[in-house]
Amino acid sequence: METIDTEPSSSNFVSQTRSHLHQRYQKCLDDITPFTVGRWVGAGLLTVAFLARIFLMQGWYIVAYALGIYHLNLFIAFLTPKIDPALSMFDGEDGGPELPTHANEEFRPFIRRLPEFKFWYSVAKSTTIAFICTFFELFNIPVFWPILVMYFFTLVAITMKRQIKHMIKYRYLPFTHGKPKYAGLNDTGKAEGVPLIVPNPAPPPVTEENNL
Repeated sequence: METIDTEPSSSNFVSQTRSHLHQRYQKCLDDITPFTVGRWVGAGLLTVAFLARIFLMQGWYIVAYALGIYHLNLFIAFLTPKIDPALSMFDGEDGGPELPTHANEEFRPFIRRLPEFKFWYSVAKSTTIAFICTFFELFNIPVFWPILVMYFFTLVAITMKRQIKHMIKYRYLPFTHGKPKYAGLNDTGKAEGVPLIVPNPAPPPVTEENNL
């Protein structure tokens, strides 16, 4: 008797299903990409729900601390330029490229080390994982939470102070919105009061029927 090997077909089915789910998931991410405000509102509500659960359950403080440290690192990467001026020695007097400080300089947009969408995605994903961890007693490690809170805010103050000094030293702002638009004193972008000149129509060609 011949035996039918079903393992390749089953593995093929699993790979196709995985690929299909991945494509659907990626399509959902692509669909919500333009809705920046809605995405961050959802991430904020998810964070509030996580903190409310921590407060009501009176536990999982180590999970909340780890999530706060991770979000702090994401935020610093979001504020940091992709090419650190301190590491570049080709442009600028201070050893790195600088954003323009005068109107007549070339516009160079701020390129982040961590783009906005990846920042949001990492925040939402990590908050979801942390929220799921609160349902497992394994992660409820007993700690003295006031020490964690004090250490967290101290770390935030030191890190942000270092980041602000870096921004002042290399004279850049982490928030830019497209190229600047220049307009005249009374230029509103509308063509108001401009006379419309219509050329005179050309005379019809002379034919034998017109001569008659």
